Amino acid sequence: MNDSTALAGKHALITGGGHGIGGASAEALAAHGTKLTLTGRNMEKLEQMAASLPDAEVRQLDVTDEDAVKRVFAGAAESLGPVNILVNNAGIADTAPFLRTSSDMMRHLIEVNLIGTHTCTQQVLPAMIDTGWGRVVNISSLAGLSGQPYIAAYCASKHAVIGLTRTLALEIVKKGITANAVCPAYVETGMVDRGVENIQSITGMSVEKARAELAKKSPQDRIIQPSEVGATVAWLCLPGSESITGQSIAMAGGAWM
Repeated sequence: MNDSTALAGKHALITGGGHGIGGASAEALAAHGTKLTLTGRNMEKLEQMAASLPDAEVRQLDVTDEDAVKRVFAGAAESLGPVNILVNNAGIADTAPFLRTSSDMMRHLIEVNLIGTHTCTQQVLPAMIDTGWGRVVNISSLAGLSGQPYIAAYCASKHAVIGLTRTLALEIVKKGITANAVCPAYVETGMVDRGVENIQSITGMSVEKARAELAKKSPQDRIIQPSEVGATVAWLCLPGSESITGQSIAMAGGAWM
């Protein structure tokens, strides 16, 4: 099968699809022939991303608004056909020492990172079950696999995404559907930029030194590129990945084994 048509005819929906990991996932899936629906809160970024892709539509969406999720997913399926591939990428991060991690912060990150993933996945499963094929890829984090200081709410939410992924995978294991989590360390996205700013504000380091501090957390001494994560997302959807389900794929340059 020609690699550029390996997923031809499949409809992939990506939350948080306008930039970063979501945008890179869109590019990787489009290279294998998928139709795409990109969702997110920033229509300008979504439209810019879609303009560079051959067959993509955009829809504004806040994944914490359940009514909007139902409406947007129904509209996407009506326009491009049932969603065969779901990439749950929409997510947020916040930092604070544990004693300054408020209940509101914890609640907000759980609402976006976990409940948003749950709500979106519920919209696509019935059609996947009916057709006997589907791929759910949840973007978690290395912080979903290991404890990290000063990000208790983020760690908790991303650990929960992995638990959700494992449970879902077992429930659908005989239905031709796989569910996996991708767990990158620091990726060259806006989250890293904010992390650099945080290090600068605390230590007074230059941008270059602050970035080097983040890179040092990887044995490879580098920050991951979004395209690497996008390639991993696509691999989990391509022929040959059928036996990979319920997994938490660490992308951390050897920092987690």
